[in-house]
Amino acid sequence: MKDILAQLESRRETARQGGGQRRIDAQHAKGKLTARERIDLLLDEGSFEEFDMFVAHRCTDFGMAEDRPAGDGVVTGWGTINGRQVYVFSQDFTVMGGSVSETHGAKICKIMDMAIQNGAPVIGINDSGGARIQEGVASLAAY
Repeated sequence: MKDILAQLESRRETARQGGGQRRIDAQHAKGKLTARERIDLLLDEGSFEEFDMFVAHRCTDFGMAEDRPAGDGVVTGWGTINGRQVYVFSQDFTVMGGSVSETHGAKICKIMDMAIQNGAPVIGINDSGGARIQEGVASLAAY
């Protein structure tokens, strides 16, 4: 059981790194925060609950099958601001320029649906290069 929990934590840490340390450093060099850093500053400390941390895109064209980062370029979940519930998404520019794929869009739609169900606002933090061109029409459908 300890091995399974260690593997899970390792996968979580990899997902938290987004596109990796080199890309995180590039964000910081531009004076920009990462998607997770923005969420951490926005929400009450310790209140963020992430959804779909391990979701990856389904594209296999143009060599995309070899590059399937966990989270697919967007961090989604809920937390509180001054004790009030909010749903939030923050696009992660360190992962493929924050480009929107079919699954990226589905993650955002999921929290929007949850927000409607719970009567809570949605806050979106956009940092994206647009649609993920490798997915063609599927990425456009996410919009």
